[in-house]
Amino acid sequence: MKLASQPIIVIHPLSHRSFPRWHSAQTLVEVADRNPQSPIPITPSASDDLSAPQHPRNSPSTISSALTFAPASSSRPDSPPRARRPATSQPQQEQRHLSSSSVPRQILGRRQRTSGEDSNAVSSGVSLSEPPAQETFFTGAPPTKRRRAEVTMLADSDGSGTTNGRSRSYANGKSSQRPPAAATANGTHKSIPSKNGASKPRAPEKYLNHDREEVTRILIQALSDMGYHSAAQNVSETSGYELESPTVASFRTAILEGDWTEAEELLDATVSSGEVEGSHNSGLVLATGANRNVMKFWIRQQKYLELLERKEHDKALMVLRNELTSLYLDTRKLHFLSALIMCQSKEELRSKAGWDGANGRSRHTLLSELSKCISPSVMLPEHRLADLLDQVKQSQITACVWHSNGEAPSLYSNHVCNRLDFPTETVFELDDHSGEVWQVVFSHDGTKLASCGSDKQVIIWEVPSFKILHSLKEHEEGVGNVAWSWDDSMLVTCCRDRYARLWDVKTGHCLRLLYRYEEPVSSCVWAPDNKSFIIGSLDKVGSLVQWDLSAEKIHDWKGPPRIEELALSPDGRWLVAMDCEKHIHVYNFRTREFEYKLDLKSRLTSLSISENSRYLLVNQTNGYAQLVDLVFRTPVQHYTGHNGGEFVIRASLGGAHEMFVIAGSEDGFINIWSKTTAQCIHRLPAHSPRCNSVSWCPTNPQLFASCGDDGKIKIWSNDTWRRNQRQQAAIRSPNA
Repeated sequence: MKLASQPIIVIHPLSHRSFPRWHSAQTLVEVADRNPQSPIPITPSASDDLSAPQHPRNSPSTISSALTFAPASSSRPDSPPRARRPATSQPQQEQRHLSSSSVPRQILGRRQRTSGEDSNAVSSGVSLSEPPAQETFFTGAPPTKRRRAEVTMLADSDGSGTTNGRSRSYANGKSSQRPPAAATANGTHKSIPSKNGASKPRAPEKYLNHDREEVTRILIQALSDMGYHSAAQNVSETSGYELESPTVASFRTAILEGDWTEAEELLDATVSSGEVEGSHNSGLVLATGANRNVMKFWIRQQKYLELLERKEHDKALMVLRNELTSLYLDTRKLHFLSALIMCQSKEELRSKAGWDGANGRSRHTLLSELSKCISPSVMLPEHRLADLLDQVKQSQITACVWHSNGEAPSLYSNHVCNRLDFPTETVFELDDHSGEVWQVVFSHDGTKLASCGSDKQVIIWEVPSFKILHSLKEHEEGVGNVAWSWDDSMLVTCCRDRYARLWDVKTGHCLRLLYRYEEPVSSCVWAPDNKSFIIGSLDKVGSLVQWDLSAEKIHDWKGPPRIEELALSPDGRWLVAMDCEKHIHVYNFRTREFEYKLDLKSRLTSLSISENSRYLLVNQTNGYAQLVDLVFRTPVQHYTGHNGGEFVIRASLGGAHEMFVIAGSEDGFINIWSKTTAQCIHRLPAHSPRCNSVSWCPTNPQLFASCGDDGKIKIWSNDTWRRNQRQQAAIRSPNA
């Protein structure tokens, strides 16, 4: 299927085989508008382990959903350690010696931060932070212990104002998933006390080259998380370490109970690394780079939204005018918040604000984001042990070259996959199409496969038998794109006859024939609600439109003309459109607003978004595919070795834990790369003259399909899968 022509000669991009090749240029990525005065988002990442690039500057014309802070310096000032409660039998001389120790503290799993960036980054939307970037862990000298006084310590920090590890979207605090009376490590209770005289003599400072205090506090937290509260208290009493201070517990309680005055008073009493060491301040300890005003903005924003939810508009307006406006000068953000006053119902408010209400998880989310600004030596990141174990598993998966097991690795042994399990053998060859096959796509549940091409039909196959379920033949021209609904009950087909059609997958009947476009319909994606879909076409007007199931228009983006490909992130945030002029247009699908544009120096052939909604895979005609971070708007990895050309060749993400990039090629080969390292681990001869599309089964990492101009569909797996299918077929048909 041929790409769109250059603007000088207007020819259908789906017309076939008549275009000259154009010159390929080195790929560059540029944000549409640059403003060097704009703040830079710096929050760390919860996504997979690819290295995140440095943060681009937001332009005034783009909309970012993050409220972030930036560090003033990346240095690591020495600061006093977290106190360990000594036994009552220890002499005062030893206590004085411990208090005066100047051995630098080790920070628990602190991430490395960049320096010198603006610390007041707040933008439209009410979400508190962007998905985080790469995490880096430090080790340091063993801490010395001293009695905790009523003064608050300076933050011991390496320059990070972020939480350790990949913090999840719930907060340090009480959770509906935990017992209400549980003394959880990051809950609403006070920290586990130790009995006077119960502390044991000091143990060695190190535990197998790890800081003993850090390990002990993490264990106390983990035991409490798992419900072993007596054991957690016993460990605290035996070791002499407490999980957190009463001040931290009070701050958490104030946030979760909506006591905003108390929360701000505690925040005002904070000590930061920029203040004089030894200051007699009873507040919290902020991480380096944390900005009190940004933290206050988050608290007052929550207060404002809760007042709107309770219909107390006069009080909400006072908060907006007197409290929020005085803290932040981002007029766009303030205009967004002020517009929420017009919401007629709680549901409308929550929908527009992207906020689940006072009785939802919003306070927990607020606390989680605030905790990222507090030194981890004072307030442990929630579920720290589980997070560290997740990182161990992920590192083993990343190191597994032939990863083909979709189950999580066991903690009992190191993970490794057998190379023979990787799908490199053709187990089925389907030739029911009478022309070129342009695309194959598995359903979300992995039980069906749809294929389309130049022979004007779409075939739905049953998986794993690969018998034909339906052949959809009402198209008048070739079909270039198909899209499964999220529940796999419906299918949209995009045809060169300028129609998009909605089909019932169970019956194979056409449910709707959509509006006839002036140009071919090029692509389709389904909205997360499963009740609407977005159509892209080559029209100059109405090239990007959302339709409901009754074929009624919901929204017209009136965006760029001649859309060739669409992608929508699984979380419903990003709508990405590819035009025929080397540009990618990124929209916030929730607000329907344009966010930014990427300019690539070579023609594009396909788009694909990762399961975690963070990365965009772009394939190009110059034999170059790249992975783009949608949050930071920059490439993080690129893949080479396949041949580009003047026709549509698709690339996609897939495999176990989506660890691979797979693409067709002009020379008919299938290329498979490690997503993380970009190493080409397999190159399989597949079709002739070209391989147009490859789709990995989302539920079986040992199965994928390919198609090509030879009119064939090939199913790829391994010898074990083939034998199992033969055995199951023999069981189903014993007389066959």
